[in-house]
Amino acid sequence: MTTKTWITKIGFILVAQLIAFSSFAAESLLQQAEQAYKTENYDQAVAMYDSILKIKGPSAEVYYNLGNAYYKLGKIAPSIINYERALRQDPGDSDIRFNLNMANQRTVDKIEPVGEFFLKTWSEALQNKGALDSWAKLGVVCFLLFLLCAALYVFTRKVRLKQIGFFVGVLCLHVVFIANIFASQQKKKIIDHKAAIIFAPTVTIKSTPDGSGTDLFVLHEGTKVSVKSTLGEWKEIELVDGNVGWIPSADIQAI
Repeated sequence: MTTKTWITKIGFILVAQLIAFSSFAAESLLQQAEQAYKTENYDQAVAMYDSILKIKGPSAEVYYNLGNAYYKLGKIAPSIINYERALRQDPGDSDIRFNLNMANQRTVDKIEPVGEFFLKTWSEALQNKGALDSWAKLGVVCFLLFLLCAALYVFTRKVRLKQIGFFVGVLCLHVVFIANIFASQQKKKIIDHKAAIIFAPTVTIKSTPDGSGTDLFVLHEGTKVSVKSTLGEWKEIELVDGNVGWIPSADIQAI
């Protein structure tokens, strides 16, 4: 066995051990964080959940627990942003959505969204029933069923079975199409960081990216906005009611 082969094998072993150690460390920290939360040591729980995210990466469960810890500390903006991040990972989780709504009720700004076509509202509600992986798996399963139905339609001689194969196949094809659209939209939500949460207790939105701009309206901690553009230390934001203005970049954090 050559020296190069030995080095390669040792490298694989070291990487495997590092991954195993990281997983063990994250699991140990998770148990400690849960214990800290149970004993109402919320500051310690926050620090541990943050460490777990740095080790494991994005996790709906950890974001959710982190949001709960911040909520117990009375820190609304951090709790909302972590619930939002959890929901982005797992949009079908009713517990995350419920807690997010509870946190939003404690914000000052109550902004009503502009009316939208009911089919769009219904489509988004259906899309949020599942995460990216769920829709992708459904698409694959239904595509395989479509192939089975196509084979049944082509190779069977019984008219009744042909009819079943045809109609079920068409239905599966429609589900494949919808599932792929929903999976694509869920992926876009995960990689799109336009949504942000205001962290300043109170901030005046300006008409221009300048402190001397005209005051348009005032927003408060925890309000969700959409970032349209960035210019220097300022960001142009839009609210769900259509209002637009400029805010200092330091006063918001991207979801």
